[in-house]
Amino acid sequence: MHRIDTLKAKLSRRLMVSVLALTTVGSFALYEAVKPAAAHAAAAAAAAAPLSPDSVSALTALDQAMETVAARVTPAIVNVAVTSKAKPAMLGGQAEGGDMEQFFHRFFGQDGPDMPRMQPQRRIEHGVGSGILISPDGYIVTNNHVVDGATEIRVTTNDRKTYTAKLVGADSLTDLAVIKIDASGLPSVPWGNSKELRPGQTVLAFGNPFGFRFTVTRGIVSGLNRPNPDSDRRRPGGFIQTDAAINQGNSGGALVDARGEVVGINTFLISPSGAFSGMGFAIPSQVAQPVVDSLIRNGKVEHAYLGVAIEDITPENSQFFAMKNNDGAVVTQVEEDSPAAKAGLKIDDVITAVDGHSVSDAGQLQIAIGAKHPGDKLQLNVLREGKEMNVPVTLAELNGHDAEQPAEATHQGKARWGLGLQDLTPELRRQLQAPGSLQGAVIGRVAPGSSADEAGLQQGDVILQVNHQSVKSAADVQHALSSVPQGKDALVLVWSNGGNTFRVLRAPTEQS
Repeated sequence: MHRIDTLKAKLSRRLMVSVLALTTVGSFALYEAVKPAAAHAAAAAAAAAPLSPDSVSALTALDQAMETVAARVTPAIVNVAVTSKAKPAMLGGQAEGGDMEQFFHRFFGQDGPDMPRMQPQRRIEHGVGSGILISPDGYIVTNNHVVDGATEIRVTTNDRKTYTAKLVGADSLTDLAVIKIDASGLPSVPWGNSKELRPGQTVLAFGNPFGFRFTVTRGIVSGLNRPNPDSDRRRPGGFIQTDAAINQGNSGGALVDARGEVVGINTFLISPSGAFSGMGFAIPSQVAQPVVDSLIRNGKVEHAYLGVAIEDITPENSQFFAMKNNDGAVVTQVEEDSPAAKAGLKIDDVITAVDGHSVSDAGQLQIAIGAKHPGDKLQLNVLREGKEMNVPVTLAELNGHDAEQPAEATHQGKARWGLGLQDLTPELRRQLQAPGSLQGAVIGRVAPGSSADEAGLQQGDVILQVNHQSVKSAADVQHALSSVPQGKDALVLVWSNGGNTFRVLRAPTEQS
């Protein structure tokens, strides 16, 4: 019995060990089976947990700052609804209206931004734009093209109140206007300094695009001092380029910096479709503020007048003006009896400063002159044939004269001269409507792919100078160009579309 009991005890112990072993194996197998699910659940729990404030503090701080700016500025943005008489009929697919209207037609198709549709059968038209309250007593800045021709102007503020506005004054040259509503204690925004802007800086655009009132978009300053693409060269440039979305209805709205100050007035965009494509433009505050002040004070703007056409000094043409750098604006035309002519300015002069303040290009010079008043006396720093000199000038009033006109940028290229030339006969002068005092050679042919073609020269242009030497005939031009050494570029002064411009002809592989 004892042996039997002993055997039973040993067997029982073995069975217990076996059971424990089986239990352990089973538990391990169960653990292995549920481990992936447990891990997934733990990962899901971790993913669902919010990011720590410290890890996103920079982003949330930026968002909060932008929200603060938007909350500060939005109450000062207004919706401007305009009723106007129908515009003139369309002729040949082009507007029969003014230059600005045709300019917007080119960039936006049949309708310009915030411009009513041009349908001849309609007697009354309606348009919508934006505006900015700049004072608590109801003065509002907008674009001239928003209110041009208006018979009634209705303003809706951010608190949904509607007012009838009156036109205080407008200036078509800068495309600015001031309207006023009868109210007090209104929210307003201050002017900022557009001179302090830098590419890459954050800006916000405010307005009423496509009827969506009081919209704000965010972007950066994409570029500064952009030229005016309008064919009327009198219109000042210096535009701010931004990728903050600007669409139809944004015209007249505010472009503000991170301090919530108005650094620009949204005015147009460039797009093949008419919708925003990343290139919006605003009138800089350094141009807008003095114009607005004058409109409020006098109801009009008296533009100062110097009487020159100008263009940039570029890396391509600087060698012809003995320039150490590419800063300045070169004079391509001097009007008779203008302040510039009376002061002794000449074609080929390079203006480098106004009253001691440097000018980097033609656009900056234009802005500098635009900030002056008729009758102002100023000192121009001029580089003439490599020599520096000071030229005192007394500005006159524009009064329909051509203002300082930045000419077209010089085109680059390479190939041959590629020019066919004719003398400027009385008949050609009549056909080209060229001034009687104009002397030079008419371009009758431009060879495709040639140096002249790449420089943008066209049939009907008149060459006035070659490398600073005046020419009076086709023979003079041919002789001057043939005298240019092999491998050297040539600078020609050309009369085209009523104005003068310098063009660089790239060194040809063969003399033509």
